Amino acid sequence: MPFEPSVPLSTSDSTLHVGFTSLGASAMAYGGSNTTPVSISLPEKEKPPIRVGFFDAKIADIRKKYLAEFLPGCIALSLAIFGFFSIFWGALYKAPARALDGIVVDFDGGVIGLNVSRALVSDSVTQLGEMRWRVVSAEQYPGGIEELSNAIREQHSWAAIAICANATQRLETALLSRNASYDGTEAITFIAAEARNENAYRNLIRPSAQAALQSIAETFAIEFAGQQVVSNSANMAVLLAEAPQVITKPISYKINNITPFDIPVATALTFVGLIFLLIISFFVVLLNYYARERVHLDDHLTTRSLIMLRMVTTVGAYFWLSLMYACHSLAFKVDLTRKFGHGGFPVFWMLSFSGMLACGLALESLMALLTIDFMPFFLLFWIICNLSVTILPIEVLPVVYRYGYVAPFYNLSHAARCILFGTKNTGEMIY
Repeated sequence: MPFEPSVPLSTSDSTLHVGFTSLGASAMAYGGSNTTPVSISLPEKEKPPIRVGFFDAKIADIRKKYLAEFLPGCIALSLAIFGFFSIFWGALYKAPARALDGIVVDFDGGVIGLNVSRALVSDSVTQLGEMRWRVVSAEQYPGGIEELSNAIREQHSWAAIAICANATQRLETALLSRNASYDGTEAITFIAAEARNENAYRNLIRPSAQAALQSIAETFAIEFAGQQVVSNSANMAVLLAEAPQVITKPISYKINNITPFDIPVATALTFVGLIFLLIISFFVVLLNYYARERVHLDDHLTTRSLIMLRMVTTVGAYFWLSLMYACHSLAFKVDLTRKFGHGGFPVFWMLSFSGMLACGLALESLMALLTIDFMPFFLLFWIICNLSVTILPIEVLPVVYRYGYVAPFYNLSHAARCILFGTKNTGEMIY
């Protein structure tokens, strides 16, 4: 049946009133009027917001709300700088706060051994460095320097100075025979393990030992030369001509670095890489949270199911990503076979997995307490607390940093050094 609208149709109106004209008599038979109004509701078209300058009065309320969100965050970060960063700065501010332990073993038993041992524990030598030396009987190391080196490798002490067997006898023989091939460095051996902590070795242990031994060697040379002038003045000219080093350098030392830090990329695995590992763990926590948030999954799960989901997905992700981390290290030709042979790779993989669990599950568990807004602050705190006890030995840090013995980074770094360089196995997960 033909119809005519009583008003023009317009899509811009939110409601259209349309009248239909009845042209047939049948419409009247049903008692209807010749025009029936019909209402059609259409959605209003959203108008785009008017764009204005930041200081425009039209957005004054929005601007206030924005500043109320942004400025407190900046204030919180300012407090974090003084609060969290002070932990790291404090670890290095007066380092070393205490001296490292070193042992002196006299395998000689003669004049050289007696003089060197006494000098190393004297106050004048102690002030030259950051090591505290103590004399240990040679009877504790019947295997000689080899057994002493193994004791340093097993971290019985940070370093050792051994006065070699028969050092005094070799000097006396060289003096009598005017031996031109006499080598004073055979008298003393300095033993240390750089890979245990390369920063401590390079900045504290080796410089302290070198300063002490150099001072002792010079003092001994002056006294020895004076004795020879008095007791053997007739032969001094001949001795200085044929074997001058017997007088000028009767004793010296050589350095035995039993576990050198000889893999440059290992810094990524023992220090910087641990930060990356923690950040990746945090990314997994964020991915898990936002994946659930976008689909409102938390609203449809029981508490038990939600906890199980978070545990399974997080642990599964860490298992896979730790494998990727281990493979990435292997791609850069990192030798993982020194300690455990070909089993070094799976051991390193499980070490990385354990590290991600230790670092990441702490973040996952605190998500409900701190909420997503404050998790970055805890991440900053978590990284700094771990880094502060990794750069230098805890033994030289202030007492408050002894929490580091249970910190993830400290134990991960030591376990990685065991795998990479063959240092002492201090990790309970490594066998």
